[in-house]
Amino acid sequence: MSRIGVFICHCGVNISSTVDVEKIASELAKEDGVAFATEYKYMCSDPGQKIIKDAIKEHNLDGIVVASCSPRLHERTFQLCIEAGGLNRYKLEMANIREQCSWVHKDKEFATEKAKDLIKMAVAKVRKNQPLTRFSIPVFKKALVIGGGIAGMQASIDIAKAGYKVTLVERTPTIGGRMAQLDKTFPTLDCSA
Repeated sequence: MSRIGVFICHCGVNISSTVDVEKIASELAKEDGVAFATEYKYMCSDPGQKIIKDAIKEHNLDGIVVASCSPRLHERTFQLCIEAGGLNRYKLEMANIREQCSWVHKDKEFATEKAKDLIKMAVAKVRKNQPLTRFSIPVFKKALVIGGGIAGMQASIDIAKAGYKVTLVERTPTIGGRMAQLDKTFPTLDCSA
């Protein structure tokens, strides 16, 4: 059985002015698999992150849901936080209740219900998350350009000027593509070949 922790951020008053975070925290604490649910004024702050780390140890949590702002803004913050708390960083899900609820709705009751649904979906998703391992793959700094027309030749030149090896592949015996089939080019009427 999962032991998920749900942490809901007030984001100052950005979220809590439109979403009843206390109500959601108390209701989600009763959800299947949720071992701990709480709310805090600024979950991304050092004291907020300490709440998460302490809860991981105290409640033996195996998954974390943070309901706050955009993952684009703080996903890495919370990944590092739960990793420092002893969990795999990929056992985190974020519910964006700031941009998707509080900033787009004026009706507090509706925004609260929508936020609760988003958080429940994140809880369901974190149940399915598997711990992942980070690793590096060596990258060969060379490029393959397919097509020896004007665009392919220019791309090859640009990549080569950037200092990378380039292989240009053309299926016909000559390069130049459609350009090589023209007699003259506008506006200078030069020979296209």
